[in-house]
Amino acid sequence: MKRWFDVWGLDARASFRTAGEQIDGSFQHDGTTYLVEAKWHRAQTDAAMLHSFQGKLQERPDWTRGLHVSYSGYSAPSFEAFTSRRIILMDGQDIYISLWKRLDPGVVIREKARAAAERKRPFAKVLELFP
Repeated sequence: MKRWFDVWGLDARASFRTAGEQIDGSFQHDGTTYLVEAKWHRAQTDAAMLHSFQGKLQERPDWTRGLHVSYSGYSAPSFEAFTSRRIILMDGQDIYISLWKRLDPGVVIREKARAAAERKRPFAKVLELFP
């Protein structure tokens, strides 16, 4: 993902550690720093994992946002139990479609953030946003 973001000028950074936590990466977009959490597991991400990432963001300045990537997607109950705060979500299909269509990840992030803000949909699918 770092390479994908770098190609499009998002000034990405690889994973890093801070006191007591691991961050999978970060990038800059529209004057905002996004922290990245990536799960490359077969199992879908549950609400507990999303809450954990949200906790990392709450310990940072208000202008920090998050991008949570779950290769296998998200469990249905995770959306019932989790209310997104400054986090947008992507799955493996979103990444595949974005690469296949050669979409600028900055535009994808912008449209996902807008869908989260306007329609309370942090997991707006790339296929819906870019038909």
